[in-house]
Amino acid sequence: MTYDRDRIEALLDEGVRDKVYPGAVWALGDATGTLAQGTTGVLDPDEPHVPMRTDTVFDAASLTKILAVWSSIGALWEHGTLDLDQPLGSFWQEVTGHPLGAVTARQLLTHTAGVPLRAQLKNLYGTNPEEIRRGVLREQLHRPPGEAVEYTDRAALILGYLAEHLSGQPLDQLATTRTWHPLGMSSTRFGPLPADVSARCAPTELDQDTDTHLKGVAHDFSARLLGGVCGIAGVFTVLDDLAAFLQYMLAPAASQFRAGFGSEWITHSLTIRTGQLQPARGLFWHPAPGTTAHEDTWVHYGFTGTGMWISPTKDRWAVLLTNKLYYTRDRGPLTDLRHTFRELAFM
Repeated sequence: MTYDRDRIEALLDEGVRDKVYPGAVWALGDATGTLAQGTTGVLDPDEPHVPMRTDTVFDAASLTKILAVWSSIGALWEHGTLDLDQPLGSFWQEVTGHPLGAVTARQLLTHTAGVPLRAQLKNLYGTNPEEIRRGVLREQLHRPPGEAVEYTDRAALILGYLAEHLSGQPLDQLATTRTWHPLGMSSTRFGPLPADVSARCAPTELDQDTDTHLKGVAHDFSARLLGGVCGIAGVFTVLDDLAAFLQYMLAPAASQFRAGFGSEWITHSLTIRTGQLQPARGLFWHPAPGTTAHEDTWVHYGFTGTGMWISPTKDRWAVLLTNKLYYTRDRGPLTDLRHTFRELAFM
């Protein structure tokens, strides 16, 4: 496998010039480690003398679904604590007798559970975290389970609650003890971040209440409403930690580290689990747009401008971290750039 570093750097530099994002950090590697990495642009356009760095902290947004929820559910599954195909109501008293009780963990992981498509937590349930939890777990389904693939934040929120129920630990503690600490991901944590760490955090969207860009506080409103910790979003991370996570995923048996999940969960997840339904999905991961099944390249994105790719067949992983949300919510420019980055990283 090859890659084109010069073209990657030119592509990402162009993204800065075109104001797709203020700056970007990237890396690619294989099961042995990082093969190439780089940075471009600045941390904050208001401070043009401060460059983006490889240790810049990013709001991971929906990468939280992989780093905290997918990894924790995998640990519980490999340990024999969770049956992915058992209706939740048969073992989880909080949802017994409610519509969610007929849903399985597998359906949540493939976004086929039929749960509502939008979070709308404050509008529906108020601001008390316990009342939000109760409301989410008792909510009506949007459609029958297994009928369609529809991406929804609620799937990860519910699975986060399930992981807490089965482990007896808050999600942040569970992810730390089962995944982040064992893999040496010492800079990965839920926010809000302490001031010294926030200083090297990439700012995201302008907060209308304070007239400043969010920095060290999750952009995702649901995460902020729930105190910073939930299955939807809220994790902050750095390039090296994501590299360690993805490197482990390519060869867990050969790794000096041992996370709670291993090769069985990884292989099970990086396989299409939605049958003939479209768009095709594995477990939370999905095939990278523009790739074939033969290429075996999987991806997960974050709304703030983050993304990570992995291909067991090609023995390759890649990470692209940006704070594109500083400028806009428009997904178009970054979507095109991400596809080109993936092509250049997995040549």
